[in-house]
Amino acid sequence: MSRAAAHGRAAPASLRTAMALAVGAFASAVGAVDAASLAQAAAAASAAAAPPAAGRYAATLCVANATQPRSCGPAEAEVRGGGAVDVRVSDIVYRLATSGTAAVVVVTQGQMMIDVFDTGPQWVGRSLSFVDAEKQVRYELELGERTPRRR
Repeated sequence: MSRAAAHGRAAPASLRTAMALAVGAFASAVGAVDAASLAQAAAAASAAAAPPAAGRYAATLCVANATQPRSCGPAEAEVRGGGAVDVRVSDIVYRLATSGTAAVVVVTQGQMMIDVFDTGPQWVGRSLSFVDAEKQVRYELELGERTPRRR
């Protein structure tokens, strides 16, 4: 785990873009991709990785696994600095502590931790998807309108 990750900070978008460019440049040097593909990949990595503005949002959380159909319901989401996100469904909270392209998800019910797993969260516009690979569960969060903070 990097020092930034240990302190709860994600790598800045410029660093993620630079890393995508460096990987692409290496691939280009060995003939795997052309310059146009490299520019498209860097732009896509930068746009896809950028979370929405920090704040509280009304949201919908969908959960699916191999044996159950997709199920969706209302949720509250709080996007924090560095792309960290808290998702609340009733008294269950999913806390995603991000570090670049990885995250640790801590699931709590009230004061009790009920699960923890590593994931690779992916923002696409106002949607966040992440997976609990061990349980084969996929989560999709769709942000709605921003809501005022509770007092």
